[in-house]
Amino acid sequence: MAGSDPQKLIAQADNLTTLSITRWNADWSSATPLYEQAANRFRATKDYERAKAAYEKASKGQEMLASPWDAAKHMESAANMAKELRNWREVVIFYRRASEFYIQCGRPQPASDALAKGARALEDAMPEEAVQLYTDAITILEEDGRGQMAFDLYRSATGVYIKLEKYSDAAPLQLKLGLAADKCNATNSQCKAYLSAIIVYLYSNDYKQAEKCYNDCSQVGAFLKSDQNRCASNLLAAYSDGDIEEIKRIAQSSIVSNLDHPIIKLARKLPTGDVSALKDNTVREGEQPLDENDLT
Repeated sequence: MAGSDPQKLIAQADNLTTLSITRWNADWSSATPLYEQAANRFRATKDYERAKAAYEKASKGQEMLASPWDAAKHMESAANMAKELRNWREVVIFYRRASEFYIQCGRPQPASDALAKGARALEDAMPEEAVQLYTDAITILEEDGRGQMAFDLYRSATGVYIKLEKYSDAAPLQLKLGLAADKCNATNSQCKAYLSAIIVYLYSNDYKQAEKCYNDCSQVGAFLKSDQNRCASNLLAAYSDGDIEEIKRIAQSSIVSNLDHPIIKLARKLPTGDVSALKDNTVREGEQPLDENDLT
């Protein structure tokens, strides 16, 4: 029986989809279930390469049958097979295609989820591509008015940037998270994001940018009144005073401990630069010029 052998299922399905005159001669309604059966059997025997190819064909069949939801599901399965094969470029292509199918059937949440799955799979192998997938997943949710569902995606993308030591990208992404949280009235997430951005700047030895970030964020009433604001203020003051022990103490505080794990790890390593040099600069900037007419 043809159905007992996935190879025969594929051959039978291929015969049904062979085009004699035009593409509409293909019998996709009969062929697609055969591709699906073959794909599942190949996967069960861990023949991931042939399973991947069969899922691609099953997805194409569902697309031809005007069923984008099922086409998306099969494309995600193909992406999983590509992940097993460590074919990272195909992982990107398949998850993006799955997302497109979900959009076609008006399902933005699964469309975003598909991109996020791809991003998580690629964090180590293709981190830059992972960040782009996270960013696109965030955009889908925010355009659909579901910004609050994107918070974890912002955090994941920040974590990738930190792994890459791209702190000048990580901090602004936290500020974008803060803005997204503000639109959703998620005050706690907003304040944590602002403190996180300040910590990232301090870790990268950019005290001036950390200070500017603090001043800008303090224009937001919710942050100004928050425990995270007081923590940031005390941290910056400790830097200004060159007080290494105080910096370390604040970095161990419960406020910092409630931030995301990648941010906590950075905070625990503070200070990373020459704090005494910063104190000397602060003193020099605070000195008053000599008044020759003042004889006191």
